[in-house]
Amino acid sequence: MFDRDKWEEILHTISKNKLRTFLTGFSVAWGIFMLIILLGSGTGLQNGVEDTFNDDATNSIWVYGGQTQLPYKGMKPGRYIRFDNQTYSQLKADVSELQESSGRFYIPGDNDVSYKGTSYNLGVRSVHPDHQLIEKSAVIEGRFINEMDLKQKRKVSCIGTLAQKALFKNKSALGKYIEIQGVPFKVVGIFEDEGGENEQEVIYLPITTAQMVYNGQNRINQMMFLVGDAGIEESRAIESDVRAKLAQIHNFSPEDERAVRIRNNVESFMQFQSLFDNIRVFVWLIGIMTIIAGIVGIGNIMLIVVKERTKEIGIRKALGATPWSIISLIIMESILITAISGYIGLVLGVGLIELVSSFMPPDTPFFKNPEVNFQVAISATVILVVAGTLAGLAPARRAASIKPIVALRDE
Repeated sequence: MFDRDKWEEILHTISKNKLRTFLTGFSVAWGIFMLIILLGSGTGLQNGVEDTFNDDATNSIWVYGGQTQLPYKGMKPGRYIRFDNQTYSQLKADVSELQESSGRFYIPGDNDVSYKGTSYNLGVRSVHPDHQLIEKSAVIEGRFINEMDLKQKRKVSCIGTLAQKALFKNKSALGKYIEIQGVPFKVVGIFEDEGGENEQEVIYLPITTAQMVYNGQNRINQMMFLVGDAGIEESRAIESDVRAKLAQIHNFSPEDERAVRIRNNVESFMQFQSLFDNIRVFVWLIGIMTIIAGIVGIGNIMLIVVKERTKEIGIRKALGATPWSIISLIIMESILITAISGYIGLVLGVGLIELVSSFMPPDTPFFKNPEVNFQVAISATVILVVAGTLAGLAPARRAASIKPIVALRDE
């Protein structure tokens, strides 16, 4: 039941002790504010790093040719290891764990792409059809490169949305011809990519066509494979199998790690996940310690309140006040200060996170969309209010146990 007189007395006590009330509230608000900032920053950091993996499938292994550093079977170090179509096919056939796959052939020279006399320097990649899955490219119009394009060495292309915007000014591009180093290619698809602007300025060609047209013979500069649901240990075993097979094909030592470079996205992603699990625990630990400091501050302040009001409490008890009326008075004051301060800390923390997010450039590396789970923020505030109430309970019980004659003698 709402007791107007009691609330008026609490507000009167608070107004008489502004500094004490402010310090108590500040410790609570600061605890919630810091927790919100830490949670938001941790989420922003995690979003930023995970965004770097959005460009590529996290269950992929990428293989690049390198230069030997160890002598092997009478051959001197310093040999360059170069891949070709036969290497790609043999590796796919002999390492069963490799699933969807693609090679890349880099077209030599400048990637000048033109349409009706307007020329731009855009990224051009010649690939296999599975490249769409590895790079997580989403076709929004038409289609991607397919097997028939490879077999018939068709002069077709699938272009990114920003490449379309640059060349066609957002007009329809399907069925039209673009020229890459003077060679015409028909646009058969438009795609989007979560990897950012650079990935959406790319143009994909069939790898067999590019090898023929641009004098690539049967060369492949890079190979990429998906490995299904493999964990870290499984992906490392696949990586070792790939290195051993390539060592057999190209006659270099399996121990020579510089002969071929292998980028294991499975391992990298899992390591980042483990790192962020630890960061999350650290953030919560710091936040909880900050809140505990606020709760201790509330308890200490309420002890001071009881000490200051000892004589008043004695008079109340002498006039017939019950222990519960004394306890409820102290606890209600504690709840009021804690709830208002916690809410202020919550609003300021969320407001600062939103402000930083709105002014942050979208391409900021390793930090993106700092945000706070609203349910977590509310739960933390409620917990703090409850804890603040419990912190005020011990001083309240002490006040209720004071004997009137003792309290009236207190100086």
